[in-house]
Amino acid sequence: MEIDLMKMEPRKAHDLLTSCVIPRPIAWVSTINHEGKPNLAPFSFFTGVSWYPPILAFSAVNRSDGTKKDTVINIEKAPEFVINIVSVDLLRAMEYSARPLPYGEDESLIEDIRLIPSEKVKPYRVAEARIAFECTLERIVRINEGADAGNLILGRVQLLHVRDDLLGNGRDVDWAALDALGRLSGNRYCTVRSVIESETN
Repeated sequence: MEIDLMKMEPRKAHDLLTSCVIPRPIAWVSTINHEGKPNLAPFSFFTGVSWYPPILAFSAVNRSDGTKKDTVINIEKAPEFVINIVSVDLLRAMEYSARPLPYGEDESLIEDIRLIPSEKVKPYRVAEARIAFECTLERIVRINEGADAGNLILGRVQLLHVRDDLLGNGRDVDWAALDALGRLSGNRYCTVRSVIESETN
């Protein structure tokens, strides 16, 4: 079967595309607005771009009325952000932070998490996140304009926070202890519960 996604209704194209590109890690992005109020929102179009310099990217798609999401507006005005990695135990708080709020409403009182100061950037980070990346904006790449258009945000990692017990060998992160949450489609998520080790890679 061949499918032309551009000929589909945008929401149906979204549902089909996100059910194909799986699993996706979740960037839980914290920013601040011009008044210094925090915003926290999850994005599952998220990946690494390069490791030297260390660049991460996530995409924030415009709302159906064509307006930008608060995260994009905040980064345009204050070009810094923190990407917090979502572990399984943070699912409830992460989903709560995804609900729509009027622009500028303070999200520092989400149950089960604490927003604490970062070291090198102004936006706060989630204390309960086992990994957090403090980033400065590298660039924003606009993918079209208006409703459902993407804003690909690239950030340069200025500081990496890793919970001490995740670096048992001092070289790479213990994937089992990180217990990262992956996004599938709809209201479905997945966890890393089994790993295939290749002898050729």
